[in-house]
Amino acid sequence: MSLTCQKHLFSLEDGIHYINCATMSPNLKSVEEAGIQGILRKSQPQRITQESFFETTAPVQEAYSKLINCPEPKRIALIPSTSYGMAIVAKNLAFKAGLASGQEILMVHEEFPSDVYAWEEIAEDKGLTIRYILPPDTLENRGKIWNERLLEAVSANTCMVVVSPTHWADGTRFDLMSIGARCREVGAWLVLDGTQSIGAMPFDVQQVQPDAIINVGYKWLLGPYSAGAAYFGPAFDEGRPLERNWINRIGSEEFKNLVNYQTEYRPFADRYNVGERSNFILNPMFCASLTQILDWGVENIESYCHQLLEEPLKLLQEKGFWVDDLPYRSKHLVGLRIPPQADIARIQASLKARNVQVSFRGQAIRIAPHVYNDMNDIDALVEGLIL
Repeated sequence: MSLTCQKHLFSLEDGIHYINCATMSPNLKSVEEAGIQGILRKSQPQRITQESFFETTAPVQEAYSKLINCPEPKRIALIPSTSYGMAIVAKNLAFKAGLASGQEILMVHEEFPSDVYAWEEIAEDKGLTIRYILPPDTLENRGKIWNERLLEAVSANTCMVVVSPTHWADGTRFDLMSIGARCREVGAWLVLDGTQSIGAMPFDVQQVQPDAIINVGYKWLLGPYSAGAAYFGPAFDEGRPLERNWINRIGSEEFKNLVNYQTEYRPFADRYNVGERSNFILNPMFCASLTQILDWGVENIESYCHQLLEEPLKLLQEKGFWVDDLPYRSKHLVGLRIPPQADIARIQASLKARNVQVSFRGQAIRIAPHVYNDMNDIDALVEGLIL
């Protein structure tokens, strides 16, 4: 199906050109309502039963598993943040078979900080090296060359590759199929930060075969803050969680038996759920956002964003702006470089005067539309850029 502008389903203020989903999405009205009902639910605690503690989690696991084409919803854990999910990976990397001092963790240059800081302690403890793969100095074929450099860097000395399908700062798209295949050849884990891609760009976990995906919900998944999902593959089936809480153990459905302490965890990724994972406010909100994305279809969301930006980007290129070529950039998140003679401070002031909200990350102006945007928003953006 072909999507039209869906702004009526959101509560965005009129007159604001919010083209900044990569920073934070606005709430859908359905998500707002789910949150309100969740708040009211605790006002009547007598209605919250032991079954209620599991009724809010399963729908989120099922919806996210559909989004990534995972046939096993129990491989999905509920997490509050990127740092939490990456900390789970770091804790289990210490016990990875064959891990040895001198091995490398590969990442790309200027990756999101929570994807970087997670490895500091284990690198020091285990004698690992964190290696950052730089983009080329030239803008010509930048994404293509950067992909080639990352793929060439994966070797028998690589213990793990951590990468985002779409670079958070400039929209560079990485070839996950090739990277995943190479990781499997050398026995390295592939860990993805899906935050800036899943929900706005088609993804199939069965094709890519990553070992883990860490995905917060408040950006392209249109969910609430402090709610996210993580996929953990077979390498983590017998792993060690961050928390040793009660609800992640076998038999936790029966509250009368909680005093009979259990050493065994619930199967698959259920051991990695954050404590109080039954959140009666955030889970219904997150489920509502995921349900809406599934209803629209990720392919249709991506196509809508592409149609919004395709012709305006050509015009901006004619005016001296630079953007990478497809398929080495995403269609929903674009890093735009200004002409050499342009004044970035004047551009920022011009956009602000027109109530255009985008982000400035590194050397790029980050443009991130969604289905609540229309051509009026993009026209205001272009006017603000072309002084």
